[in-house]
Amino acid sequence: MVDHAREEAPNECCGLVAAREGQAVEVYRATNIEASPLRFQIDPQEQLRINDQIDEAGLDLAAIYHSHTRTEPRPSQTDINFAKLWPGVLWVIVGLADGKPEVQTWRIDDGQVAEAELIVD
Repeated sequence: MVDHAREEAPNECCGLVAAREGQAVEVYRATNIEASPLRFQIDPQEQLRINDQIDEAGLDLAAIYHSHTRTEPRPSQTDINFAKLWPGVLWVIVGLADGKPEVQTWRIDDGQVAEAELIVD
């Protein structure tokens, strides 16, 4: 995720994380069709393809990740609003604001934001 964020900078990157029994086991890079340093949107066809791959592998969608290239890795109001479409999914944000990557995971439910943990194998 950090490599993806660095490669896409100054634009935000995005992708999905799959899990087995609550532990992250696979990261799927996606294309940010917004190509923007301020927001992201995963291409719908690519999202469907990735979701199918996750299902076919017997995994669960655990998290959506993206980067913040100008700010710390805290959910923006846009992130909080977007999270309403993905109940129960964690949000991983890679912050690149000060040049040193910082990764934080969040649970966003009904507009409430709380830090969470995502264990990556």
